[in-house]
Amino acid sequence: MALVAWASLGVQVQLLIGPEGLLPVGPWLDALSARGEVGFTALPTWMWWLRDEWALTGGVFLGAGLCVAALVGLAPRLCFAVSGALYLGQAVACRDFLSFQWDNLLIECCFVAALIARDHRDRVGSLLLRLLLFKLYFESGLAKWQSHLGDWQDLSAMHAYYETAPLPTALAWFAHHLPGWWHDLESAFTLFFELLLPFAIFGPRKARLAAGAVFTLFQLVNIATANYGFFPHLALVLHISLLEDRDVARLNGWLSSVIPMSWASWKTAPPPSRARRRLHAALVGPLAALWLLASVGMGLARFADVELLPALWAPLRPFRVANNYHLFGHITTERVEPQFETLAGGVWVEHDMHYKPGSADRAPPFVSPHQPRVDFRLWFYGLAFRRGHPGYVRALVERLCHNPAAVQPLFATDLPAEPVAVRIGYWDYRFTEALEDGWWTRTLVDRTEAIPCAKVPGGDGPPPDRPL
Repeated sequence: MALVAWASLGVQVQLLIGPEGLLPVGPWLDALSARGEVGFTALPTWMWWLRDEWALTGGVFLGAGLCVAALVGLAPRLCFAVSGALYLGQAVACRDFLSFQWDNLLIECCFVAALIARDHRDRVGSLLLRLLLFKLYFESGLAKWQSHLGDWQDLSAMHAYYETAPLPTALAWFAHHLPGWWHDLESAFTLFFELLLPFAIFGPRKARLAAGAVFTLFQLVNIATANYGFFPHLALVLHISLLEDRDVARLNGWLSSVIPMSWASWKTAPPPSRARRRLHAALVGPLAALWLLASVGMGLARFADVELLPALWAPLRPFRVANNYHLFGHITTERVEPQFETLAGGVWVEHDMHYKPGSADRAPPFVSPHQPRVDFRLWFYGLAFRRGHPGYVRALVERLCHNPAAVQPLFATDLPAEPVAVRIGYWDYRFTEALEDGWWTRTLVDRTEAIPCAKVPGGDGPPPDRPL
């Protein structure tokens, strides 16, 4: 899945943080460096030293290449470690666009994978993977139980979930129209399998297999009804840690046909010497203990407001090798979608983006495991547009005015080469009823005044707060 994440990032990294992107990384780091405010320990990215256009793309190719090398059995632990460090650097540089929990999960998975021996049975490594899986689900369950909205406890959360997901699929329309009692049951069952079932991860084989089956069903529903990038697929990979050797052996034939080189290498690797195994334990043991203590400390601070050894784990937080998870902690009951409009030839034209809701008669697409970062991020902006306009939105307005070719890949409709003005409409979207035509109904909530392009500053960085 790391390879998929790199591929997804590769097709959009220049649009996100390149010289003509929405959040150019060069001017941002230059400004921070000039002010001397922060350094590598606060923002751990290799782009402090390499951030030319070629470096952005080259970093993606290198990260993807390391994943391929790990897949075929070439120094996989080193490959996972370096690939994770490279992805961390991209996540820091991309800021808003790579700030999602599954980005942190991928980095943490790479770190844990780098600790696992592959030339002998590694009980500690297996335990680390199961602990990570437990943390992912149990902490998400705690976040739901502690939601300030109380929407999970009163069983109302799933009534809105399918309709208000950031990038739903067409199947979400059908799921949304299931009976109300079914959504109540979904809400209750979600609390059960996230708060109670994770303890089966540490139980006997049959309990683990049962838990894995439920977790897998949950992620398959996620894949079918919403586009959450590579997250559900990465979670499915973690479910493999619940299997025993005999379970994996049953998959031998299938795995050999899918990844023959890696599987053959795993099967034929010579057993390590006792000295090598002791060296592995001596090196990995302290790192595994540090990760465990950091995970516990962060979890207590986040969910119990208890500070346990913060001096130990706080310095690790920027490196994202141990994280908190609170997926779907509460469910928003509305979706407000920003719609960009341009004025050219005396006519205002709305411009649909490829993946976020636009025209009411267009079916929500399937795009996972790819994550279109701008489309996804604009969902958050729509919910909070009255609080201000983030830099990437102001930059998008500037590009629409002065360099539409740079952002044309974001839009399904052609942009005018020289628009007179830009404005943003904010629309409340709801799924149509069962007997209505189309997929969405929408109501205008608000709209900015026309922003004359002559008054929008040009340049490589985001424009100032005004005129938005």
